[in-house]
This record gives sequence, C-alpha cells and structure tokens, in this order.
Amino acid sequence: MGILPDAEVAPLRGGPTLRWGVIGPGTIANDFTATLHANSDQRVVAVGSRSPERAAAFAARHGVPAAHGSYEALVADPSVDVVYVASPHPQHLGHALLAIAAGKHVLVEKPMTTSEADTRTLADAARRAGVFAMEAMWTRYLPGTTVIARLLADGALGDVQLVSVDVGWPHQPDPADRMFDPAAGGGALLDAGVYGHWFARFAAGAPVTSRTTGVVSDRGVDLQSVTVSTSGGAQSVVTTTMTAWTPGLAVIAGSRATVRYTDHFVFPASFALHHGPEATHWSDPSGLRGRAGLVWQTAALARYVADGRTESPVHSLGDSVGLAAALDAARAALGPAPGTPGVSEHVTSTL
Repeated sequence: MGILPDAEVAPLRGGPTLRWGVIGPGTIANDFTATLHANSDQRVVAVGSRSPERAAAFAARHGVPAAHGSYEALVADPSVDVVYVASPHPQHLGHALLAIAAGKHVLVEKPMTTSEADTRTLADAARRAGVFAMEAMWTRYLPGTTVIARLLADGALGDVQLVSVDVGWPHQPDPADRMFDPAAGGGALLDAGVYGHWFARFAAGAPVTSRTTGVVSDRGVDLQSVTVSTSGGAQSVVTTTMTAWTPGLAVIAGSRATVRYTDHFVFPASFALHHGPEATHWSDPSGLRGRAGLVWQTAALARYVADGRTESPVHSLGDSVGLAAALDAARAALGPAPGTPGVSEHVTSTL
C-alpha cells in the first residue's frame, strides 16, 4: 500500500502578497476576485474595461478601489503589481503585451493565446521585459495536483504507461454564442480541451506523435475530438467535447501504481492511488470547491515573484508554448468543414 506525500503549496495567507489589476470583468474574473478576497491575502486593487460602467459595477461588487474605463489606464495604474488577463481568448495576446510593455507581471487566462506563434510572441516579450508571465492553468496549482506531481517525480507510479482524461461541458447550438464562432476563439479544444491536453503533458510528458479525430461544425468550429499521443513509452488519450457532459475522471496508469481521480480533475478533487486491488484515498483538505480553487495559482505566483522568478517552475512559458502547439495540431487535424460536420485525422510529430 502506498503512502501519499503531503502537498507542498504556497500558503494562501501569511505569504507574499501582490496588488492585482483585472482586465476583462466577466464571469471568470468575478469568480477569481471573489476567491482571492475570501481565501487569501492577495487583493484586486483595480479593474479595467472598455466600458466604464462595467468596470464601476465590478469594482462596487468586489470592493475594488479603482475602476478604469480603458485597458491603457489599468496597466498604467501605479498601484498595480500584476495584471490578470481575463478577456476572451483572441484578446489575450494584445492585452498581455499591453501590460508587459507597462512593466507589469501578467497572469493570462488559459489558453494563453489561440496559437503557438502568439504564445511564443507573448513569452518572448515577457522575457525581454524581465517581468513574470504565467498561463492561468489553475488546476496545476491545486493541492491534489501537487501531490500527484510528487508521486510522479518520486517514481511512486513507476513508468507511466497510459494516461486517459476527458473533459466536456455541453453548449446548446447558438450562432450568438462565442463557443460557435471561430473568430471569437470558439470550439471545445480551446475552451475545455486545453485542460485535457495540459493534463496529458503533465502526466506523460511532451507528445512526440499525435493523432486527432473529431467532429466540426458547419462554421468550422471543433465540437468534439479524441487525441491519441505518444510520449516516450507512454500513450495518452484526451477526449474533449462541447456536445455532452463528461465526468473528468482522469487516470494515470504506471508500471507500479495507478492514480484514478474520483472527482472532476479540473477542480479541487479527490483521487485514489491503486496498487492492484488495494487503494489509498486522498481528499483535498482545503475545503475549497469549484472555482474557489482559482486562488491557489495566485498564492503560487506571488511566491514566485518574491523569489525573483520570471516564470512558473511547474508550468513554464515553454510548457505553455508546447501546449499551444498541441492544440494547434489537434485543430489543424480536424480542419474546417464548411457545409457539413466532418471527421478527419492527422499525424503530427515533434510538438
């Protein structure tokens, strides 16, 4: 029977604190700000929007001192240490570059951008400016993920042989919904698949070859897909959909032991460590559930900045570029299919 290591995560209180500015006061920014203020010492001190009314309403809702009617004013605010970019996917690059040019650290919602090329542009700009930049892959910073990372690093699972992960939330077809608009970064892969492709990379390593098959809409937006990849001796299967709900019960099968999630892997979750028929169970002790778990990444970021780092040691800018490349490859394999949904597959290498 295996013994599970303790989670080593930055404390939510009592550690380094930063003053945060928010670009894009939408749903995810609301949840982000609420959990920061409720569960940590981090503080949002300013919000920026093209709509002064939206910025003012967000500030009033969360007790944020400053509301700016432009993104330029937000990044120029001297009270802001780090900018959280929570705008729609296609706007991430422009807004992050604006903050970087102003000398601000940035946390950019996932996917960091909508392409490998744009993610490289963002990473290069941050490195030249010497500011901290991180993709908001918040699942990586949850206590449970930290425990599993230790199991992988310590060899407790042996050699990883197979990784399977599914993620999907249903969306009713609606031409007005950005999820069905290719120009707005729509599709299942960028919205939900980014989690699955990240998890496969986290558990098995960077893919060397991959094959994707799936279905696209008549506007060329991916509706669902399955990607099978190889990484050294490991294989991974990532299933993504926006046509149905999936339970998100990821599995990492190793030569010595297997990890099986018992809750949705994206959120604060429980899992079991299996050695044959016997299992050791782990449950998240924090009490945080759902998007309240967004707070863990901010505590980690504050510590990294205090340590003088310019990128995350556990999900680096290189990892973000590699993840974007994997998403590019999966989307390219599906390709646009005007007129009728279609199925296609493609082999890529050296992602």
